[in-house]
Amino acid sequence: MPRRRCRRGPQGGNTGLCGGAVPDDSGTQVVLSLTRLRRIRALDPANHTITVEAGVVLADVQAAARGAGLLFPLSLGAEGSCTIGGNLATNAGGTAVLRYGTMRDLTLGLEIVLPDGRVWDGLRALRKDNTGYDLKHLFIGAEGTLGVITAAVLTLFPGIRARATAWVALPSPRAAVDLIGQVRALAGDRLTTFELMSRQAVEFVLRNGNRDPFREPHPWYALVELTDTLPDSDLDSVLAAAMTGVTDAVLAAGPAQAAALRGLREGISEAQNHEGPSLKHDVTVPISDLPAFVEHTGAALRKAVPGIRLVTYGHVGDGNLHYNLSKPPGSGDAAFAARADELARIVYDATASFGGSISAEHGLGQSKTETIRDYKPTVELDLMGQVKRLLDPAGLMNPGKVVT
Repeated sequence: MPRRRCRRGPQGGNTGLCGGAVPDDSGTQVVLSLTRLRRIRALDPANHTITVEAGVVLADVQAAARGAGLLFPLSLGAEGSCTIGGNLATNAGGTAVLRYGTMRDLTLGLEIVLPDGRVWDGLRALRKDNTGYDLKHLFIGAEGTLGVITAAVLTLFPGIRARATAWVALPSPRAAVDLIGQVRALAGDRLTTFELMSRQAVEFVLRNGNRDPFREPHPWYALVELTDTLPDSDLDSVLAAAMTGVTDAVLAAGPAQAAALRGLREGISEAQNHEGPSLKHDVTVPISDLPAFVEHTGAALRKAVPGIRLVTYGHVGDGNLHYNLSKPPGSGDAAFAARADELARIVYDATASFGGSISAEHGLGQSKTETIRDYKPTVELDLMGQVKRLLDPAGLMNPGKVVT
């Protein structure tokens, strides 16, 4: 009998939101779990690098770096369960992109198992290697469709020795864009985090027992954080000086209060799940267009579904918003969920009209492989398909994801 060729889909912590790490219902696909590849192979303090296998949990990489007095800066809500392989496959961003960039910026080398069984050992811990195509970038963000990432060399940074955190009340997204300009002017690259949240998003978190830092509700909020590698940096004064013109602000008095403020942002996604169907959209537009995008998209959604609750939050510093939707109070779950495609089109059409992307950091997975055809130029889709066919002509690697 001829030998059957299995189609494989790699899976790490299974925390993705676009179906990139789960098989279809055909029964012809094999899930390749990488969670047993969990060794930290090397940590080089002099070179500021760490070499880890794909199944290592992100929080464990952070802890290993801290143990050496260094920092691995990627930080996101699922860091206690997501894995480095998944972070690389989706080019994860998180809350510190402003200062440190995405996984693409944090990666020096990769080890890849190719579709034909060969292993590419690209685990070079070099900052400079100008010897042709930088092949690792083909696999970062490819969601396992070109090969299986089994290990990586990641960049480390000096440890954080000073931190200032503020929770800020704002009247509008325009005020947030203005504020980030003020903070950047005073703090420079010490600005590490700038997260924007609508009142609706924060209300969901407050229902779970979190305390509101302010006595009165406000339309919008920002979580702003400065960090420095110097222990005597007076970041609180810098952050306070940047708060000129804001509605209200609370500066964290210590690590515990800073953690509580960050918890208001990090708890949004889970809190929304208690409100019925959660229609999630991960988009990005130019920072300067964020205020107009939010106003335009909100008006279109409210017209389509009166009473809809807009759970809008994200990374203002890179234009990335999680534009999530919850049903109107008292309405049925099934009826709202049935309109998911219609409402997604409203969000995506608005995103495209502002020159944005319908996936900022979650990837395409299998949920957006058809949708992306309406928003990406044909030549770009053709080039992606050609790369896929060149490296994986038999279509063995994570079929049905990213490209079709």
